[in-house]
Amino acid sequence: MNTMNIDSFFPNKYLKAVDLQGKRLAVKVALISTENFGGTNRAVLYFQGIEKGLVLTSKTNATAIKGIAGTGDMNRWVGIGLVLYPTTVDYQGRRYDVIRIDRLTSRDTGSGNGGQDHGGDGEPSN
Repeated sequence: MNTMNIDSFFPNKYLKAVDLQGKRLAVKVALISTENFGGTNRAVLYFQGIEKGLVLTSKTNATAIKGIAGTGDMNRWVGIGLVLYPTTVDYQGRRYDVIRIDRLTSRDTGSGNGGQDHGGDGEPSN
């Protein structure tokens, strides 16, 4: 019998935890845009090779990316490698499935350098 998931009948243009299918996903930031959600502007990150964007709705994820990128300047986040992973959080007595951000590790990339390609100057090369 084929497994049918209700979410597949209601496609969304933004990533949700269920899209990660319980796995860590190594990504590279390709574009950051500002999009309006009911009168509120939010940053949306788009990744190379992935159609859906990740809406930055939590300061937790924005702070994680800032720490990984070494800057709060979102224009400098393009090209940064990250890992998206699904988890749950408890908020006001309810449990929610969410996406969180982590640093790339060799476990995520299969390499020994944490997923960063470095030139001779120690800076990641694109």
